[in-house]
Amino acid sequence: MAGDKRDDEENTAVAVPEDAEIGQLIGRLSGDDDMDRETRGRLLGRLARLLGHSARRAGAAGIARGRWLADLMAAAAPHIPIRDLETLRDHHHGLAGEELAENVVRVATNGTTAVGAAGGALAAVQFATPPLLLTAPAQLAAETLVVAAIEVKMIAELHEVYEVRVEGSGATRGAAFLTSWAKRRGINPLETGTFTSALGSAAKVALRKRLLRTMGRSLSTMGPFLTGAAAGAALNRTATKRLAEEIRKDLRATTPAPLPGEPPRLPPSG
Repeated sequence: MAGDKRDDEENTAVAVPEDAEIGQLIGRLSGDDDMDRETRGRLLGRLARLLGHSARRAGAAGIARGRWLADLMAAAAPHIPIRDLETLRDHHHGLAGEELAENVVRVATNGTTAVGAAGGALAAVQFATPPLLLTAPAQLAAETLVVAAIEVKMIAELHEVYEVRVEGSGATRGAAFLTSWAKRRGINPLETGTFTSALGSAAKVALRKRLLRTMGRSLSTMGPFLTGAAAGAALNRTATKRLAEEIRKDLRATTPAPLPGEPPRLPPSG
């Protein structure tokens, strides 16, 4: 009986196509604010293994040009859980305006910091073993996609906070916020026109380039011992905060009226 039960569980596990499970894992890793370190590391490891299989199917050319990462990210976008304004206020104990925006950014920076640390820890475990040369690219891809998903979620929820809403299906909104992430710009519905569920050619190019840059940043997690974990965490945290500042600046210019609360003071440029 026990053996039959294990067989049923294994059959159930493989019943989900790999590409679908990749999207689900990215969505889960981007959406659980309170995920513990052990669970995050386990899910990142599972995602990396699935990406290793996917990469072999995609071929070297697709990976090098970023097309493989971009296709996976576009497929994962509808799985990213985005909270509306009311849910955000409830989750953040009634905060509103700039204070709520600050909390949304804090949650996202904590998330990308944790992913950087988890990726570095996984690399440290594997650093002295021969399979590293095979597992490292998939691990980097896993970290890249999850960091991107967390930041896309942050961007989408900042749009909610600043009441710059994007209407449409999950696929349509996912494509809009992916474009916003790729271009590092807030969405202005008056300028953008009608949203579609498909990324335009310019957005696809921008997405590929941005994902490859993010993957390059993730190379820091490949350092020996736990130096990679510290570097990955710090770089992710800084990059996410900088992105949030750029998006919030755009959204403040777009929102009909200033939000209550003082916007954070930014350091002088230059």
